[in-house]
Amino acid sequence: MVFACLLLVLNFGLRSSMGFFLTPISEQFGYGREVFAFSLALQNLCWGLFQPVAGAFADKFGTFKTLVIGGIIYASGLYFTSVAESAFGLHMATGLLIGMGVAGTGFGVVLPAIARLVSPQKRALALGVGTAAGSAGQFLVIPAAQELITSFGWQFTMLILAFGALAMVALAIPFAKDKGQQKLAEVNIELTMKEALQEATSNIHYWLLIAGFFVCGFQLAFITVHMPSYLHDKGFDSQVAVICLSLIGFFNIIGCVLFGKWSGVHSKKNLLGLIYFFRAIAIAAFMIYPISLTSIYIFSIVTGFLWLATVPPTSGLVAQMFGLKYMGTLYGIVFLNHQLGSFLGVWLGGYLYDETGSYDIVWYSAAVIAVLTAFIHIFIDERPVLRIRQALVS
Repeated sequence: MVFACLLLVLNFGLRSSMGFFLTPISEQFGYGREVFAFSLALQNLCWGLFQPVAGAFADKFGTFKTLVIGGIIYASGLYFTSVAESAFGLHMATGLLIGMGVAGTGFGVVLPAIARLVSPQKRALALGVGTAAGSAGQFLVIPAAQELITSFGWQFTMLILAFGALAMVALAIPFAKDKGQQKLAEVNIELTMKEALQEATSNIHYWLLIAGFFVCGFQLAFITVHMPSYLHDKGFDSQVAVICLSLIGFFNIIGCVLFGKWSGVHSKKNLLGLIYFFRAIAIAAFMIYPISLTSIYIFSIVTGFLWLATVPPTSGLVAQMFGLKYMGTLYGIVFLNHQLGSFLGVWLGGYLYDETGSYDIVWYSAAVIAVLTAFIHIFIDERPVLRIRQALVS
């Protein structure tokens, strides 16, 4: 668990700092914000596209090999970003390589491994702690990255982050024994990967869960990437954005642990519905009331508490509904759609800003779709699928 948490600290912390490179890179190359925003949007898209692949690879060949390959690709992407000389170079390094690296070392690979390594009674809390570690990365890495950018420039900072990504290779060593197999105490029903995919994709409740995670990705990625620039446009110092995202990271630690714990006791779908509903209220209030340091910090605290709180109940629902054997693959598909939402949120933020000079349309859209998402979770059936229920009875 310690090594898993350290892995997620680096994975999520390095990625979350990317938004602070938007302004300096855009200014150095003379681009509008849409160009590097597209690189980051492509990163989220590639993260999602390669997440099912990474999950399936981990299910078949083990977590260790997946993490080692992912860590090397992650570090390569950060390095090549630092030496990129064109928009295409940024898209390939920041978008494709870092996206692949994040997929191979992140939640979609580590959380299923955590789920297999702990007892069913402790699984929900363990998933919450693992998710909270990602938030701790945001809280710890973002201030350091911003300070390095200010002191040494964005290119040297990228090189330092690349060495941080390589450290994940060493942190993967304790996972050498995790071969993606279910614990013997679990319900063990022989099922091929093709059959597992058919079972999940023919289940309407799986698709409702996917739709919710799409909206989650849209909101989180937009805020992560564009909040620093949004606050800069409103006349606030860059340090305010650092504090803002750090508050989100800190309070997300609390939110993830609590929602992870509550997921083991209460209905996971109802928890998800509440998270999306309160996100909508927080965003709407942030836009309606005049912006100030107080409103920014209150929004950051509330948003932080709800930030990755969706991950423990969502990943827990995948395990609860379909079992652990192919959790990496099935959660990877759910996460793919999260990243499709992330791509849209990041790119649309940059595009609409360049077209209208404002982020308002995206902010209000994020609030509206959060309300709709809260509503659809009412209809999710979170019981295990029929084959698991029958096996438990027999």
